[in-house]
This record gives sequence, structure tokens and C-alpha cells, in this order.
Amino acid sequence: MPIPGFVEFEFDLSDALLARLVEIFDSLPGAPLAPAGVDELPEAQGVYQLLLGDQVVYIGKTDAEAGLRNRLGRHARSIQHRTNLDTANVTFKAVRVFVFTAMDLETQLIRHYGSPAWNFSGFGSNDPGRNRDKTKLKPEGFDATYPIDIDRPLDMEFPEGSTAAQIVTRLKSELPYTLRFELREGSRRIHPDFEAAQVTLPAAPRTVRTLVEAVIQALPAGWQATALPSRVIIYREATDYLYGNVIARKPA
Repeated sequence: MPIPGFVEFEFDLSDALLARLVEIFDSLPGAPLAPAGVDELPEAQGVYQLLLGDQVVYIGKTDAEAGLRNRLGRHARSIQHRTNLDTANVTFKAVRVFVFTAMDLETQLIRHYGSPAWNFSGFGSNDPGRNRDKTKLKPEGFDATYPIDIDRPLDMEFPEGSTAAQIVTRLKSELPYTLRFELREGSRRIHPDFEAAQVTLPAAPRTVRTLVEAVIQALPAGWQATALPSRVIIYREATDYLYGNVIARKPA
């Protein structure tokens, strides 16, 4: 029975926020996912989309500590040096959200846009480490679809007489994907074989393939370099990987 002068009102904050965010995203023009544009973003919390052409392929969120600029900067770097991917065709849309509520905006947006292709595909993941080098690769995953391009000419100069340690350390710091190599046992320092090996530099234009081949040639017997879909690894081994290709091997 109605109570005079009284009515109940329930506001669905979650649905209202989602609907407003969708309106904003759908009306917002995308910007190239490149350092020049990303560097202008605030280091703030929010949600974002990545688009390939006009198709939403990834939904993400970040808190203020990680920040939109940092997170999208990482994504801009991670799409570089990939085969089958035209980076000029990848754009982003970002929305700063000043107050995050208890609801999971990222999950709601992913559901609304129909589970975009790059979500849950391995895109944006950190190096999984040595124990995952032989893990089965998702055939529809980001790395399987867009494997790294180790034959891309590099804009890097190395002085004559460079050691293998100098070359792999610089590649590790400047490549937009992981280059991992064996360390000194029980230490985080590079293996001494790299420090002792002087490399004969390949002719220009140099690529990751030609530089790593030269590194293996300079190392003692027993070393191997392998290109996996998302990373290059260099270890003392003679192993054939189901989802990798040997770049160079120096038999023991």
C-alpha cells in the first residue's frame, strides 16, 4: 500500500556509468598509438581502448600510480617491430575517470564490446620467464598473430671491438620486445662468456638476426639463440622449440 508523501528510488550507478563511458568512447576520435601522442597524456587513472582500423581490439584500465601515459606508452612500444601489423593503423582512446567506483569498469566495457581480440590474448604481458619458453602458444593469441620481426633494420651503431656483453645488453635495453640471455650462475650479472667474446660486426644494415648470429659466432661452443614469437633468447643449449626458430647455434 502506498505511503503518502513517500516513494522509493533506486539508481543503477553501474549501468549509468557504463552507458556514459560508451557514449564518450564512441564519440571520441582516436589518436595514433605512438610516443608523440601518448606523451601528452596525464599520468592519471582511467580506462582506454586500442583500435585496429575502426575495430576495438583491446580494453584496459589503470590506476593513478601506473597512469594512462605510462600504460599507453608501454603499449605503443610493444606493437613495434611486429610482423603483419601496420602500427599506423593502431589508435587509442583514453578517458580519465576521477573517481573509480567499486564496480569493475574494465570488465563491463570488455563485455559491452564483445571481448575484443587482444584482451586475454597475451597482449601487453611481461616476459613470462625461462620456465614458460616451451609453453603451448595460443594460435589466435597476439604473439602468434603478430610475431616479432628480427629482420627489421636497426638504427643502432656499435663501435668496432664491441663485446657480446655490450651488444646484447644494448639490444635488451632498446628493443621493443624481450631479449633474454643466460646469466652468471647464482647471480644477476651477465654470463662471463659474453664479456670475454669480441664480436666481428656484420655489415650494415644490421638486424637483430645478423647481430645475434655474430654474437653466437663469437661465443664459445655450446651457445644457441632462438627467436620465439614474442622474444629472443640466448642460452647454452641445443634445443628445438615447438614455437621457436633457431637463429644460430654453435655446437658443443
